[in-house]
Formats: sequence, structure tokens, C-alpha cells
Amino acid sequence: MKKSLLIFTLVLILSTLIHHKVIAAEHEHHHEVNEAKLSLNDGHKWPIDKSLHIGMNKIKIEIANNLSDIHHDQFSAEQYTVLATRLEAHLNFLFANCQLPPSADAQLHTLLAKVMQGVDNIKHSTNKKQGAVQIIQALRAYPVYFADTNWQSIQH
Repeated sequence: MKKSLLIFTLVLILSTLIHHKVIAAEHEHHHEVNEAKLSLNDGHKWPIDKSLHIGMNKIKIEIANNLSDIHHDQFSAEQYTVLATRLEAHLNFLFANCQLPPSADAQLHTLLAKVMQGVDNIKHSTNKKQGAVQIIQALRAYPVYFADTNWQSIQH
């Protein structure tokens, strides 16, 4: 029994250390991407695929459905937590399904890093509203750099 408990404890400690190391590496990667600037493809918008439109549209809908309450400071901490969880699910969908050419994908990662930073601020900052603003800014940049002919911008 003691041996099992010891092994379990060691595995738990190792997995925690590895998890924190991976998160730190991901944070560093996203920080570097976030510093990158979005650019056009020789003056043209980057191509998209269906999954990109779906994922970005779901992110937009989450923000748009809550925009009035966020804007008027009537969005609770619990609501921000739920919003962040939903936004993360949409980001995960994008990462799992988007199949863009490498150069377009690099631009998409630059844009999504801004969304991820917004989600991180919603989750961890005292100014959660600023996180939502960062996501709105990324949503406004999306149709400037990506050729999504079915995109309808947030009305605010």
C-alpha cells in the first residue's frame, strides 16, 4: 500500500512538473506569436477553410450574445468564467480542424494568439472586460486579413 501511494505521489508530482513546463513553453510560444504582426498575402487576404469560418463565427457569436452586458459592466465573474470556457472550446475546434496552407496558418496563429490572450485576461485578470475587448479587436482584424466572404462583423 505504501509503495503504491509513493509511486502515485511521484507520478503526480512528475506530471504536474511536466504540465507546468508545457504551459510555460506554450505561453512563451504564444507571446512570441502575439508580438508578430498580421500581414496580407502580397496585398491579398489569406484563404480560409470551412472550419475557420465556423470556429471564428462561434467565437463572434459568444462575444456578440454577451456584448451589451459586458459593455455596461453587468457581466458577472461567473459569466466571464463560462464565456472563457466556451471560447477555449471554439479555439480548440479551430486548432483541431483548420487545414490552411502553412503561410496562412502562420497568420491565423498570430490572430488566434490575440484571442487567446483575451481569454487568458478574462480568466486571470482583474479587468476581465479588457480581455473581451482584445477578442473584439481580433474579430475586427479577422476580415481585414482573411477572405471570409460570409463574415458579418460585430455590430457595436
